[in-house]
Parts: sequence; C-alpha cells; structure tokens
Amino acid sequence: MPKRKSSIKEKTTKKLEHRLKVVEKRDRMLIKDFSSERAVLEEVFDRSTLMVIYDFLNKGVIDEIHGVVKAGKESRVYWGKDKQENELAIKIYLTVSSEFRKGMLKYIEGDPRFKGIRRDTRSLVFAWAQKEFRNLEQATVAKVRVPKPIAVKKNVLIMEFIGKNGVSAPSMKEQLPKNPEKIYKTLLTYLKRLYCKAELVHGDLSEYNVMIWKGRPIIFDVSQAVPLSHPLADFLLHRDLTNMNRFFSKLGVKVPSIEECYKRVTGHGKS
Repeated sequence: MPKRKSSIKEKTTKKLEHRLKVVEKRDRMLIKDFSSERAVLEEVFDRSTLMVIYDFLNKGVIDEIHGVVKAGKESRVYWGKDKQENELAIKIYLTVSSEFRKGMLKYIEGDPRFKGIRRDTRSLVFAWAQKEFRNLEQATVAKVRVPKPIAVKKNVLIMEFIGKNGVSAPSMKEQLPKNPEKIYKTLLTYLKRLYCKAELVHGDLSEYNVMIWKGRPIIFDVSQAVPLSHPLADFLLHRDLTNMNRFFSKLGVKVPSIEECYKRVTGHGKS
C-alpha cells in the first residue's frame, strides 16, 4: 500500500510538472517576490493540493495549467484552460499562510453559512475558498458581473479568467477607466444588486479589485464578502462606498454623499 501511494504521488507530480508551463511574466499584476518558478510550485503545490488538481485534471475540469498571473501572500492565481479552450483562473490559497488566521476570522465569524468551523489554519483556508465560491455564485445569480465560478475543492478555486491569452484585464488602479461616470453608476448598481438580491456586502471594494474588461467593470476578490446579517456588514458597506467615492471624485465624477449612496444601495437611510 505505501508503494502504491508513493507511485500515485510520483505520477501526479510528473503529470503536473509536464502540464505546468511557465508563461512570460507579462501580467502587470504579477508580484516578483520569488526566486524561481519551481520554488513557487513547491510552496503552493503541497501533496494535498497536488491531489486536488490531479482530480480536476482527471475529471476534465482543467486540461492545461500554465504560469502564475497573480501572486500574493494569501494565494497564487494560475492561468489555465479547459478542454474547450476556455481560459480559466485557478486560484490556490496557501494553506501555510499565517496571515490568513489574522485577517479572515472577522469575516467568517458572524457568517451563518460557516457556523461551527474548526479554527485551525487549514480548515479556515478551506472554508475561505468555499466562501469565495459561494459569494461568486450568489453575485452571479444577482446579475453582478464577477468571474463565473466553476469549481472548488479544499484550497483550490477555479473560475472564469477575465482577460485574453493569459493576460489579465487591468484593474482600475492599473488603468483608469475611460468613462468614469458610467463605470461609477454601474458599480453603484452592482452594489445594490449585491445588497438587495444576493444579500451580500463586498467589504473590500476599491480600485484594486475592479477590472475593466470590454468597457465594463468586473468585481473580483469577493472572498471577504459578508451576508447582511453579519455584525460588520453596515460598517463594511460604508467603507466600500467611501472608497468608491474617493476614487471616482478624483477622476472628476460628481459623486453623491455617502448617505445618499447608502440609501440608493440599501433602499433606506443610514442606520
């Protein structure tokens, strides 16, 4: 039995190494904080993660995995494709990251969807991936433009890739919108749909996590989004609106007051 397990692991590693191709570091979002691609792969693809990806490969959810398009302290995002040549974003949360425990608890605690979750780092990271997947699902149903969620297992989340040929669409921070007033109004509409239909508050909305693709804003990084019942929901919504108004007012957009924005999004005055 030990030999069989070892053989499966070796085959898995070889198969993944064969499929994992390093693409040119052309994505502006790439953080060059590692010495070699192999070092990153060793850090990200522990045995558990390798088995999850191998399972996705066997099931045909993933057909190809290429290089990193976004790297951070909490996760790595790889570019991939399915068998129909649709581009995928494969987000792998780092199960060894101590930063997770410090930052994620306030968003998970108070979320009834994740009651009774264990507090060890690995369990929290798995729940975080599930949380982002479910938030993406709820936002999609509410007609809020986010990357379409495709699959999730343990610390691996697969979703629609926003961009083309492995190059991510730029965030508003990287490339200012050409029609800021229109984008601002669209984002307010998205926040309203998120609040009234998905019953979620994004919680970390800023120019850093809104992409502009084909002239439309697309909200990403929704893992921290919380339900309206969360004790921090109201505070987080006000923070989102403040960030939006700050950014767009600098672009010359005549923005309403935070109180007016709050009323438009929620349908009622400040609580």
